[in-house]
Amino acid sequence: MDVLGVVLGLVLLFGVGLLVMLGVGAVKVGKAAAAKISQEEAKARRAFENTALKAKSFAKPGAHGQISTVRLALRSSLDSTRKVLAAGLAEDSQLAESLQLLNRLDAHAAELDGELRTLELEPEAARVAAKLPELRERADRITHAAESMRWAAQDRMQRFADDELARLAEECESEAGALRHWDSVGSSSPAAPAAAAPAAAAAPQTERPGLTAKRGVSAEELLGLADLAQRLRKRSA
Repeated sequence: MDVLGVVLGLVLLFGVGLLVMLGVGAVKVGKAAAAKISQEEAKARRAFENTALKAKSFAKPGAHGQISTVRLALRSSLDSTRKVLAAGLAEDSQLAESLQLLNRLDAHAAELDGELRTLELEPEAARVAAKLPELRERADRITHAAESMRWAAQDRMQRFADDELARLAEECESEAGALRHWDSVGSSSPAAPAAAAPAAAAAPQTERPGLTAKRGVSAEELLGLADLAQRLRKRSA
């Protein structure tokens, strides 16, 4: 009974842990899905607003139409810069700092966009004409800052691509030379016999053992006639 109770307790504990893990996973999945949906909704709302601003810039004459043009240019510049920086972030971590600066710049742009939206609702054309130059100047500064980062990021990515292509071309040339190794082998092989001939001619000829090994011995001693020669000399004396 005690063993059965322990087993049932372990099973119950495992089941509770599994349910907790499933609950935590479901919460995380739900949060991720909600964040994804929120991002998609924000993108769709911004695209709709940009389309409306483009239509207003053509439909409304005078200062009110100019306000829509300024708002659209401001949004387009920031969106384009964000896309470029986000696309290059995977290969260049230094762009993360540029994205942080863009977020700060985006906060100023959102504040300015709110002021432009308020001015767009102003019925007095004189007040709109008086306030618009100042707001446009601020928008130009923000747009110029965003464009400077975007152009610098594009130049940086192009430079990295050119350097990588140059290194790749050098590696390809080196590999091509390695694949053509038979050219150097073929050009050096015919000269091998010609080089071997002088070496063979310059090498000393091997002398036959038995005759030259005893170069200081006379011919008589070499033939075994030394005693006979001594006896002949004594008789002649």
